[in-house]
Amino acid sequence: MERKTLIQQIEGLRSSKVITYITSDRQGPVSAKVAMDIIPVMSRQLRDIGKTENIDLFLYSTGGDTMVPWRLVSMVREYCEKFSVLIPYKAHSAATMIALGADEVVMSDLSELSPIDPSTANVFNPIDPKNPQNRVAISVEDVMAYFDLVKNKFGVKNDEDLTKVFVKFIESNPQIHPLALGNVNRIHNLIRILAQRLLKSHRSPMKEEEINKVVDYFTEKLYSHQYFIGRKEAKEDLGLKTVVFADSALSKAMTDLYGEYEKEMELGVIWNPENELGLNAAQNRKTYKIAFIEGNQPSNYFELEVEYRRQQMNVAQQTPQGSIQVPQEQVIWRVVGQGWR
Repeated sequence: MERKTLIQQIEGLRSSKVITYITSDRQGPVSAKVAMDIIPVMSRQLRDIGKTENIDLFLYSTGGDTMVPWRLVSMVREYCEKFSVLIPYKAHSAATMIALGADEVVMSDLSELSPIDPSTANVFNPIDPKNPQNRVAISVEDVMAYFDLVKNKFGVKNDEDLTKVFVKFIESNPQIHPLALGNVNRIHNLIRILAQRLLKSHRSPMKEEEINKVVDYFTEKLYSHQYFIGRKEAKEDLGLKTVVFADSALSKAMTDLYGEYEKEMELGVIWNPENELGLNAAQNRKTYKIAFIEGNQPSNYFELEVEYRRQQMNVAQQTPQGSIQVPQEQVIWRVVGQGWR
């Protein structure tokens, strides 16, 4: 069944207007993240819909820019009385934050949310020993867990000993600059503030203690960014009362629509430059649709064009006599075009 037909089917089941936002979670260059460049694209879709009672955002993404959710949610709310998020499968990290801002989070048995503790990277982060061109990302939760270990597990309480622990921490190898930790603290505070604002934006206000419980769980108490949360846990254990269980008809429509995007974007296909180039080919160009925003109006998609080329390269190889350069055939690639269409 075509995507437009499935979107219309969901609209009929939900008495709403549906906009989809899908980002590729494939590896390599053909992945996409939640990013601020969606705002003007989403604005065009919303203006085409106009003011309406209910808007559903059909969302699949493994995350991205944590500054996008508040901007996106606040913009969508200008066009509707009730804003809901439909999650066919993955809505992780920044996508979870978008869901926190919805009046209703519609989940099937396949749907999953995740913690919203980000990793930070700036010029003060440690240099990656394996690749001096890169910086090592610092997980906010790893830093919090370290000091929790020191204070609550080892019982270090007085200021002098805590100062020694802090000095030991920043003098580790690779060394952690104090301003990198300052950035970690800033991002941690920012995420909590954004999550609180998103939860407070609901049409039916939540109690302050309910908001704090949800924010604590999603930012601090799940301990792993790879901890994925199903609908029952989200609603009953984590206190996200906006979660609604999709019935069988809606679950099927959501899964079918996701399946159409999965085929179009080859989401289940492992990216391998050898396969992308093609057997016995010396050069090839391929285009990929790595993000979609669409409703009943003309669809928008982010297109990536990649050039692949086979060439001989010298690779260092260790022998008993020392290192030698051995010619080896490799496939190299480069992005030659990208943008929203």
